[in-house]
Amino acid sequence: MKHLFLPTANNLWLQWLGFIVFLVLFFVCLGGLIVWLQVRQAGKSKRKRRKHRHHRTINPTLAQVGGLPPKRDPNLPPPGP
Repeated sequence: MKHLFLPTANNLWLQWLGFIVFLVLFFVCLGGLIVWLQVRQAGKSKRKRRKHRHHRTINPTLAQVGGLPPKRDPNLPPPGP
């Protein structure tokens, strides 16, 4: 007569422990996937939202303003704010 495998209390505990470890690993991987997808999606939307400010003026060059200002007298204190 063949002996059928009957689970014992110790064996059941090991099976449940393995199942719990599997669930924890599964949810950690699932959470990592969700975070990765969110970060990836956020990066794409930031690139699309880049706005160019064509209406803003830029600082003029020295050639446009007529060169450097004249040298200041070294005896005068620097101008305040």
